[in-house]
Amino acid sequence: MRTIRIGSGAGYSGDRIEPAVELVEKGDIQYLIFECLAERTIAIAQQAKMKDPNAGYDGLLAQRMEAVLLRCKEKGIKIITNMGAANPIAGAQKIKEIAQQLGISGLKIAAVTGDDVVDVVRDGEYTILETGEKLSKIKDNIVSANAYLGTKPIVEALRNDADVIITGRVADPALFMAPLLYEFNWSEENWNIMGQGTVIGHLLECAGQITGGYFADPGYKDVQGLARLGFPIAQVQEDGTFVITKVPGSGGKVTLATCKEQLLYEIHNPAAYITPDVVADFTGVTFTQIGENEIQVTGGKGQSKTESLKVSIGYVDSYMGEGQISYAGPGAVNRGKLALEIVEERLKLIGVLYQELKLDLIGIDSLHGSNLSKTDHEPYEVRARVTGRTQNMKEAVRIGNEVETLYTNGPAGGGGATKSAKQVVAMVSALVPRSLINYKLHYEVI
Repeated sequence: MRTIRIGSGAGYSGDRIEPAVELVEKGDIQYLIFECLAERTIAIAQQAKMKDPNAGYDGLLAQRMEAVLLRCKEKGIKIITNMGAANPIAGAQKIKEIAQQLGISGLKIAAVTGDDVVDVVRDGEYTILETGEKLSKIKDNIVSANAYLGTKPIVEALRNDADVIITGRVADPALFMAPLLYEFNWSEENWNIMGQGTVIGHLLECAGQITGGYFADPGYKDVQGLARLGFPIAQVQEDGTFVITKVPGSGGKVTLATCKEQLLYEIHNPAAYITPDVVADFTGVTFTQIGENEIQVTGGKGQSKTESLKVSIGYVDSYMGEGQISYAGPGAVNRGKLALEIVEERLKLIGVLYQELKLDLIGIDSLHGSNLSKTDHEPYEVRARVTGRTQNMKEAVRIGNEVETLYTNGPAGGGGATKSAKQVVAMVSALVPRSLINYKLHYEVI
């Protein structure tokens, strides 16, 4: 039975580049997928595009293409990525520029657009899924609204002989499913095969997580070679049965446990995982170990797709001011606590206007709070952190300034003070009728 091998070259925007190169050189793959787009990533990219119309694509796009584009062209490996972020066309033009610098010819690059639906969202009356409130409440603060597109534009680009496809917001599994629809001519309305395809995409989308990276926990779940972690490969048969594996000799491992952990990652309802292409059902998925670092996967199913698409909406929520300072040696915890008390009182004395204030000691109570984080020993060092949420940048800056003054106005031995202030882009989501959302394809050819 015919098989296709798909390699996952990245699981997030700042991921390592060397494992993708290893997949190209040693993975015997036909497709290399870079999944690099998170919800907040695209909102930040939209802000960058507002300042510069040629910006807005992933910051590591150039480095990744410089590392793999030539060898992919030589080997006939097609590249699919969502590194276009807020500006896929500019990203495609950048890839063309890099290809020309590398002396590549006969390359066709497709850019998928249409996911940017800011105008649609602003003109409609939609409900925020997370709160039930009307989206009009934050209408004036919206900086981005991107619909999760599915496989269709990618499949069309492949049918038009694209070698590289760069998108904005598409559902993560769609990046991996599209080449299978194209290669095997799967029906878009065969819901069970689409559900199985979603399993493939979901298992691959976070790259090194499934080969032991996120899985590792020393002494409990030991994983060797994490510094040279290999990224996963799916070897897919025409009936949808597939094997998750990695390049022989690379670091990490592919086991029943790593695959099961990844299957459940970021899944609200395993029986109804809603994507633009299908409502997938993961409850019947079966993993079978058929060899070292080889896990066979069957049993994904699905139901018909929904009439709406999820839209991820970024908006300016507030500003954040932060300051940190370290204390070490005997009494470090008590000096850190005193530092926090001083800053809290100072912010009240000088009238800093904040909506929320968090005071914690990193290494003591910064993650779970003081009630759950009680310790029976005195650590040698701590780092005091003060973070406040404000409605403007001026007030946010004042928070970090007060932490810095502890150098000379606070407990003994404070050092390594840092301060920062930034705008906070928050994310919400809404459902928009898919009939209002249409994709377009733009091509660059050399």
